[in-house]
Amino acid sequence: MKATKIIYWISTGLVVAGMTLSFFNYLFNPVMVAGYAHIGFPDWFRVELGIAKLLGALALGIPSVPARVKEWAYACFFVNFFSAFFAHYFAGDPISNLIAPIVMLAILVVSYVSREKLSKFATLSEGK
Repeated sequence: MKATKIIYWISTGLVVAGMTLSFFNYLFNPVMVAGYAHIGFPDWFRVELGIAKLLGALALGIPSVPARVKEWAYACFFVNFFSAFFAHYFAGDPISNLIAPIVMLAILVVSYVSREKLSKFATLSEGK
């Protein structure tokens, strides 16, 4: 179980760090304004998504947040990364822009799966 716990915290930490950095980029980096215009999204969506990423990062990173809230954060990040891949793909962006959302999606899945394993183990331990 120790290895699973380490995998969970590393993968979750990477997602939290990535989404926190993304929040700052979305709100304070002028390049992001141009990037959203290039893809065809309105500027308000950039701000809204940045705030949602910070809230999701907090939900995943704070251990005392209820499991149901964490589930929603995982689901929303999944949709976000999947949508980012397709938005860049259909905008005709180079392959390098398609890699980051897929990598983050893979890390998110590792975090989720390891969290589920830890949750099952905790449930089994309590039942004994």
